[in-house]
Amino acid sequence: LTEPPALCATAGAMRAAGLLQGWALLQGWALLPLAASQQCHPSSPAGVLRFTDRHAEIRVPALHRVPSSLDPLYGLVRRCLDLIQQNPLPTELLRTALNDPGSVRTSQVVQYELGYVVCAAVALLFTVAVPVAGMCFCYCRSRRRCGGRLRAHRRSLGCRRRCLLACLSFTSLIILISVTCAFVTNQRVKGQMEPGLGAVPSTLRTLRQHLANVPQGVQMVVDKFEVPRKQMISDLGGLSRSVGLSIHAQLKAMTYAALADLQDRAGDLQTSLHHLQILHRTARALAAARAELEPALRERRRRVVALLDDPRCTSCASVLGRAQGLELGADYGKVPSVEKVLEALAGLPRSDFAEMIRQGNGTFNSIPELAVERMAQVIQDLRDDLARTAEKVQSIADSFPLPDYTRPVSEALVKAEERSRPYLREVERFEQYRWIAGTVLCSIILLILACNVAGMALGAYGLSKREDPSDYECRGEAGAKFLLVGVGLAFLFSWLLILLVFATFLVGGNIQTLVCRNWVNQEIYKFIDTPGNLPPSMNLTHQLNLRRDSNLSSAYRECKSGAGLWEVLQLDRSYDLDEHLKTPKYAADFQKSLSDFTANLGDVRLLRSEGRHDLETFARSGVDEVDYGRFQEEMKNPVVQTSLPGLARNLEGLQKMQRNSTVAGRLAAEARALWHMQNSTVQSQEALVAKLGESVQFLSRLAPHLKERVKRTLATTASVEARLPVQAQQILRQELGCFTRKELRYFAQYLSWVGQSLREDVASCQPLATALDNGRVILCDRIAEPWNAFWFSLGCCTFFLIPNIIFAVRLTKHFRPIRNRLISTGSEETCPFHIPRVTALKL
Repeated sequence: LTEPPALCATAGAMRAAGLLQGWALLQGWALLPLAASQQCHPSSPAGVLRFTDRHAEIRVPALHRVPSSLDPLYGLVRRCLDLIQQNPLPTELLRTALNDPGSVRTSQVVQYELGYVVCAAVALLFTVAVPVAGMCFCYCRSRRRCGGRLRAHRRSLGCRRRCLLACLSFTSLIILISVTCAFVTNQRVKGQMEPGLGAVPSTLRTLRQHLANVPQGVQMVVDKFEVPRKQMISDLGGLSRSVGLSIHAQLKAMTYAALADLQDRAGDLQTSLHHLQILHRTARALAAARAELEPALRERRRRVVALLDDPRCTSCASVLGRAQGLELGADYGKVPSVEKVLEALAGLPRSDFAEMIRQGNGTFNSIPELAVERMAQVIQDLRDDLARTAEKVQSIADSFPLPDYTRPVSEALVKAEERSRPYLREVERFEQYRWIAGTVLCSIILLILACNVAGMALGAYGLSKREDPSDYECRGEAGAKFLLVGVGLAFLFSWLLILLVFATFLVGGNIQTLVCRNWVNQEIYKFIDTPGNLPPSMNLTHQLNLRRDSNLSSAYRECKSGAGLWEVLQLDRSYDLDEHLKTPKYAADFQKSLSDFTANLGDVRLLRSEGRHDLETFARSGVDEVDYGRFQEEMKNPVVQTSLPGLARNLEGLQKMQRNSTVAGRLAAEARALWHMQNSTVQSQEALVAKLGESVQFLSRLAPHLKERVKRTLATTASVEARLPVQAQQILRQELGCFTRKELRYFAQYLSWVGQSLREDVASCQPLATALDNGRVILCDRIAEPWNAFWFSLGCCTFFLIPNIIFAVRLTKHFRPIRNRLISTGSEETCPFHIPRVTALKL
C-alpha cells in the first residue's frame, strides 16, 4: 500500500485505482465463502507412513504343486486307483482301530480293501504262474520241444515272421516307455523323499519359533509407533505458521481491498480540500483582479475610441466597433462561495490516514507471527499428549495374552517332533532299499529289452544273408539265443518284479485313496472333528487349546483365512484386538486439545474513530452541494469580451496605413498599451481561470458520488473489521480440522498396520494352516504321485513281459534253419517226384 497522493496531477489515476480496488473488494467478498467451505488444502494431503521390515515374523514358506510333464501319467494312475478303491473313508473301521484295535474284524478290512484284495490275488497268480511256466519252458527246451526249428517251409512263414517281429517290437516299445517312466519316477521319489522327510521336523521347529517369538514380535510392532510420532511432531512444528499463513492468504483480498478503498477516500479528502482551497483563493483573486482591471480597461477603451474617431485617422472606422466592445467578460464575484465548506473542513484531516493504513496493514500481515505466538502452548500440550499416547500403545504389548496360551501348542509340537524322528529314519531307510530294488529291476528290464533288440537285429540280418532256409547261419542262431536269454531273464525275475509292484502299489494306493483323496475333500478333518472317533490321548482340540465350540476344521479355515492365534484359541472373548486398536482410544486427548483451542487472530483495526469522524465530516461538509455549474458557465466567458491581442494587431495594421505621423504614433502607443495590459493583467487572470477549471472539474466529478463512496467505505471498513475475527476463527477451525484428520489418519495407518502385522505375521495362525497344506503337498503331490506312477510303470513292464515271452519264443524258430526244406502240397511244382506209399494187399 502506498501513501495517498496530494497532488492534483494524480487525481485521475487515483480514481481508476479506486474503481479497481472496489472491484477487488467485491471479488474478495465473493471468494471468501468458497474459501471457508473448502475441506482441506489440496497441497497438504495426509502422507503414507512407511514401516520397516518386521523382524519378528517367522514365516512357513508355502509349497505348491509344481506342474510336470508326467501330470497325464499321474492323472491316469489316480483314475485307476479310484476304480480299484471306490469306497469312501471307513469311519467305523478307523474309529474301532484307533479306540480298540483288538476288536477290528478281518472281514471289515477285506470288505474295505476288496479292490486291493483282487489285485493281490492277481499278483499272487502272476507270482506263481509265471515261474511255473518258466520251469515248464526249461523242461521243454531240454526235450527240444520249445524254441527249436521249424519242420517244414511254407509260403506263409514270411508273413508270420514279419507279424511276430512287429508284435515283439511293439511290446518292446511299450516296455521301453514304461521302464523309462519307472526310472524317472523312481528317481523323482528319491529326490522328493529326502527333502520331504526333512521338512517335517524343520516345519515343526519353525512353528515353535513362531509361537516363541510372539512377545518379542508384539513389542517390536508396538515400538514402531515412533514412526507416526516423529511424523506428527514434525507436522506440529509447522502447524502454527501454516494456520497463520492460511488465514492471511484467504483474507488478504478482502482486507487489502478495504485498505485500498480507505486510502482512496483519504486521498479524496486531502485532494478535495486542496482543490476547494484553490477554488476559494482563485475565485477571490479573479474577483479582485477584475476590480483592478475594470477602470484601466474603461480608460483604455475611451482613448482608443477617441483616437479611432479622429478624422485624421485613415480607415479606422472598421476597427471602431471592435474598440467600442472592449469590456470585461466573466464576473467571478457572482459564483457561489465555498467558505462554508472550507469552514466545515477546517482542521481536517485530524488523523494521519497514511500511518493508520500502514498500522492496519502491518497488523494484518503479522497474523502468521501472531499465530505462532498464541499457538505455542497448545503445540507443547499436543507433544505431551503424543508422549502419553506412546504409553497407551505400550499397553497393547503388555496386555497381549498369547504366551500363556500357546504353551500347550508348543508342547504338542515338541512331542510331535520327537515322536516323528524314529519313523522318519525308518521311512528313509526303507526308501533307500526300495530305490535300490527299483533301480536293479528296471536295469534287468532294460537288459531284457537289449536282448530283444539284439536278437531281432541279428535274426533279421541272418535271414537276409541265408540263401536256403535249411542252411545253418550263425548270426540267425545268435539272434535266437539272445531272444531266449531275454525270455529266461523274464521268467527268472518276473516274480520279483510283481512283488515290488504289489508292495509299492499297496502302500502308495492306500496313501492316495485313504489319505490324500480324503485330505483334499476335507473328510479327514470331519473324521477328526467328530466326537468319539479319536481316543482321549489324541484329542487335538484339547492339545491345541482350541475353543470348546471349535474344531480342527473350523480352526484350519480360520487360520487359512488369516485369523490370529487369539481368535482360534480361547481368547477371542476375553481379548478383542479390534477393540484394542480403535483410533479414539489413543487419539482422543490429541483430538480434544485441537478441538478446544481458540485464538483471536483477526483483530485488525483498519479505521480508528478519529479517521471515521474525518470521513463523516467530509461527507457532511457540503462539497456535493456547491453549484459547480456556475463556475463552469463563468469560465466559458473570457476575461475581456474583445481580444486585446487582436485589437492590438489591428491598431498596428492601421499605424502602417496612416499618413499623419502623430496619429500613427498614437496608434502605436495604444497598441503597446493593449499588449502590456494583455501580458501583465489578462494573461495572469487567464492562468487563474485555467487553474480554477482543473479544481472545478475534479470537484464536479467527485461531488455527485462523494456521500455514496464515503458511506460505502465506512460500511466496508466496519464490515471487514467485524468479519475478520469471525472468518479468521472459521479458517482456524477449518485448518485445525484438516490437521486433526490428517494426524488421525496417521494413527489409523499405524493401528491398521499393527492389526495386520499381529494377524498375518507376529501372532498369525496362518503358519499352522500353511504347515498342514505343505504336508499334503509333500505327501500327496511330491511323493505319492511319483510313487504311484513308479509302480504303475513297473507293473506295465511286468505284465507286458508275458506277450514279450510268447512272441520271443515263437520268433526264435524263424531265426533257425528249417529241418525239411520241401513239403508235399499236391502241386507238381512243389513236389516233382511222387513216391507211392506201400500198402498191404488183402488176399
